[in-house]
Amino acid sequence: MTNRIEKVNSLLEHEIGKIIQREIVFPKDFLVTLTKVQATPNLIEAKVYISVYPEDKADYAIEVLNKSVYDIQHQINRKLNMRPIPKIIFVKDVIESKAGKVEELLARLKKDGK
Repeated sequence: MTNRIEKVNSLLEHEIGKIIQREIVFPKDFLVTLTKVQATPNLIEAKVYISVYPEDKADYAIEVLNKSVYDIQHQINRKLNMRPIPKIIFVKDVIESKAGKVEELLARLKKDGK
């Protein structure tokens, strides 16, 4: 990955994270976290990986974000002085949930082993 792509990913992660935190309203029992951003090498698209707790609410959270994607995209276009600005695509981050399940299994094995 080129240095420019890494900088764009970091910048998008920071700006999108701020927008989600400030302007997207989720129910109180949700924890939505932006885990990473991966822009394509030609900067046409950027996948924004979202982790949601509890996990069964992830589809709803992605749906809420997708309804707001045009507003988020518009704000990013205004704030960032670069061209092209990648099209934002929200994706459920399954790595975080898998890591949580592994941690849970390890804790259970440790408990059963004693």
